[in-house]
Amino acid sequence: MRVVLLGTAADGGFPRWNCACALCAAARDGKLPSRTEECVALSGNGRDWWLLNASPDIRAQLTATAVLWPGPGPRETPVRGVLLTDAEAEHVTGLSVLRGAPDLKVYAAPPVLTVLSPVRGGLDRYAPWQWADSLADGGFVLSGGLVVTAHPVSAKAPAYVPAALATADGRWVTAYRVEDLATGGVLLYAPCVGAWSDTLDELCAEADCVLLDGTLFTADERGTAVGPARAALGHLPVSGPHGSLAALAAHPRTRRIYTHLGDTNPLLDPASRARAQVAEEGVEVLPDGIELAL
Repeated sequence: MRVVLLGTAADGGFPRWNCACALCAAARDGKLPSRTEECVALSGNGRDWWLLNASPDIRAQLTATAVLWPGPGPRETPVRGVLLTDAEAEHVTGLSVLRGAPDLKVYAAPPVLTVLSPVRGGLDRYAPWQWADSLADGGFVLSGGLVVTAHPVSAKAPAYVPAALATADGRWVTAYRVEDLATGGVLLYAPCVGAWSDTLDELCAEADCVLLDGTLFTADERGTAVGPARAALGHLPVSGPHGSLAALAAHPRTRRIYTHLGDTNPLLDPASRARAQVAEEGVEVLPDGIELAL
């Protein structure tokens, strides 16, 4: 399985357009590398590629990644579809960029498909797509020899979702387990995690590589960095006795990588104590554009 980290930043990218925190200022000055919004591409055969989420930066990400370039026909693309983890704007906005590409297939949990109904109708007017339930029993198979199962990990609905709809179905955020039938390699993709669970622990134990939510290093960092505190609902912080780093320590044989990095997260700075602490535990923070092989 080939896995490309197209983007590794949380919503707004890095530097965030409306943030003047020290980290964003350093990125604007060229002292820290910029990052596009979180998105991944993967393939089991090198020909059929699937996107994990569709960021607002998807056009630039596709353009920067040669294996995703169009061809051989003038309108042919190796992109076969998208697997959505949730309905957050930073993960679905890129669907509009993909409009007009025929026969794409989009997988998402039932509440995500429901809230995207108006968007789905508009996109299908350009070219009909297939929209499928990612939580269907037994999982699903992607072209290229990849077997996928989706696992609910959070009930946090996007802020734009009406309260009645948000509480009708709690399966708003999912993680994906992707297995390559040819190699047996297993990827766990969980860029948004509200709390650690036995399910996540079991999935990490059997994965060769985990791409995990690294939005916040501490639960209160956005409050201390950019003004009045904002709740960290929907994102388990990296540090602390109940943080994700402590949970990942139980899986030293698994390659563990943080993604979806928030603009105030000190992990964005390679020279930070936070980055050193993570590295000491054998967990990685990688730049945009890196390709992994499983």
